[in-house]
Amino acid sequence: MTAQTELSTLANLEFLPYLLENGAINEDLHKKIGVYAIFNQNQELQFVGYSRDIYLSLKQHLVRQPQSCYWVKLQTINRPSRALLEETCQAWITENGVTPVGNGEAKAIWSQPIDAKPAMTAEEKAQYEASEDLQKTKILKKIARRVQAEIEEQLQQRHVNMDIRFNPKLKEQGLLDLK
Repeated sequence: MTAQTELSTLANLEFLPYLLENGAINEDLHKKIGVYAIFNQNQELQFVGYSRDIYLSLKQHLVRQPQSCYWVKLQTINRPSRALLEETCQAWITENGVTPVGNGEAKAIWSQPIDAKPAMTAEEKAQYEASEDLQKTKILKKIARRVQAEIEEQLQQRHVNMDIRFNPKLKEQGLLDLK
């Protein structure tokens, strides 16, 4: 992990484990500004992003893509500008030679709230379509809770040991995102 204003190449940064031995993301990254690259178990680049709080961003990505977040490379920046952050992201993507899946075709699943609606069963779809607004909200919350339980199970299998709290208001829309 480096803190500077000049660009480091992705190759010059060391792989850091996504989760520490205690099952949590490194708390030292809380409120740190910088650029990060997420890698899967085979150290293949999955996503490059920047954040004003790397810790919270990594936590969000872990919830959205638990099976793709095993390693991270990052560069904290003491005096950032959006231009420098974006330039570093683009330089790392270019250095990789191919756009990571999370910055291309799967960008939405890496950067947007989880949409639980595709997990609707045929029965739930029929109920949803035949319902009034209040009942629709209840159905969406039920589906969101089911998808949340699946995510929590995946996180448990990864031995994640952090407080994970989802925004209850978004569940009413069938969406999951951390609070």
